[in-house]
Amino acid sequence: MSQISAHISDLRKSYERAELSEDASHSSPLLQFDQWLQEAVNAQVNEPNAMTVATVGNDLRPSTRIVLIKGYDERGIVWYTNYGSRKGTELAGNPFAALQFHWVELERVVRIEGRVERVSDEESDAYFHSRPLDSRIGAWASPQSQVISGRGVLVANAAKYGAQFLLNPPRPAHWGGFRLVPDRWEFWQGRKSRLHDRLRYELHHREWLRERLAP
Repeated sequence: MSQISAHISDLRKSYERAELSEDASHSSPLLQFDQWLQEAVNAQVNEPNAMTVATVGNDLRPSTRIVLIKGYDERGIVWYTNYGSRKGTELAGNPFAALQFHWVELERVVRIEGRVERVSDEESDAYFHSRPLDSRIGAWASPQSQVISGRGVLVANAAKYGAQFLLNPPRPAHWGGFRLVPDRWEFWQGRKSRLHDRLRYELHHREWLRERLAP
């Protein structure tokens, strides 16, 4: 057993940076999220736009991965991926997911749950063509989540599609955006003595009900 494995249970941290109260929080979870994300950006948190996406397959096994948020508004939270990837196929069979942002430096977590839908082709086209050329070629080159014999497959595919499309690769039909439409949000702020602040917003009859949860 390694030294860190033997002592990992002794690791401790006191969370004392901020607090989250009902009076100081927004009645709208989207506004609260917008404020916290802006504060994470302003604090120069490492990759504040990174979020975990959790899905469940037909075998009822959950899986997670990190993706980057690419948009959000009253309609939901948007990211882009290969529709044939594991998350894409799992969402095709079970269109519900959970997202999580963890801004370690601010001692904050945001959890979001809801139904997932594909964004329109127009939205996917617009974002795809805003990406750098190598990223657009990469969307063609990578058979995401499939077994490949080695990295050489990706390099060869990139060369192939680069030569085929030159400077103007079209968006692949297998690549596009997902939007999670939230029906539940939770905002977690670390506090001293493990008495953390947790505010949950749940959608009831088109209105957001805000409640405090025990940590």
